[in-house]
Amino acid sequence: MSKKELRLKYKYLRQELSVAEVEEKSLAIANRLLALDIWDNTYYHLFLTMENQKEVHTGLIQHVLCGRDKEIVVSRSDFESCSMVHYLLTDNTKLVINAYGIPEPIDGIEVPSAKLDVVFIPLLAFDSKGHRVGYGKGFYDRFLAECKPDVIKIGLSFFEAEEQDIPHNETDIALEYCITPERIYRF
Repeated sequence: MSKKELRLKYKYLRQELSVAEVEEKSLAIANRLLALDIWDNTYYHLFLTMENQKEVHTGLIQHVLCGRDKEIVVSRSDFESCSMVHYLLTDNTKLVINAYGIPEPIDGIEVPSAKLDVVFIPLLAFDSKGHRVGYGKGFYDRFLAECKPDVIKIGLSFFEAEEQDIPHNETDIALEYCITPERIYRF
């Protein structure tokens, strides 16, 4: 299947989930994350949930990170350059929902990509080798290329891995882990 076909398939599958299923699966993913050996790090980049896309609810992960006194970093997207600027999430951070339905910080304390230890990545599909399909603009591949080489890349998905390899090229950055409600994939 092409990336375009995979995007259509998984967008449809997500839209078919009920609100209760999204919440239940998001809780299972957050609980499964606790089994990973990632909690000795300091800076965690967390995507904020696009409700209109029925993404994994990351508020649960945010609570885990806050409870462990971790530094949470969130991004604002620049759609002209297909890049992101990262900000420390604090009690004073004001969020707005952009035209695409992405909650974003207005401003704040900027955090360079190279400082991040762990990045949670939104995706539509992934395969057994850690290749992924996102929304198709390359935001995360550009962002991950700016991170330090040992940054831990964790995808979050409501669905299991695609059986066939996902088409990819040299600019596509693979995951180390993908967490689903049913299991932890290690690549």
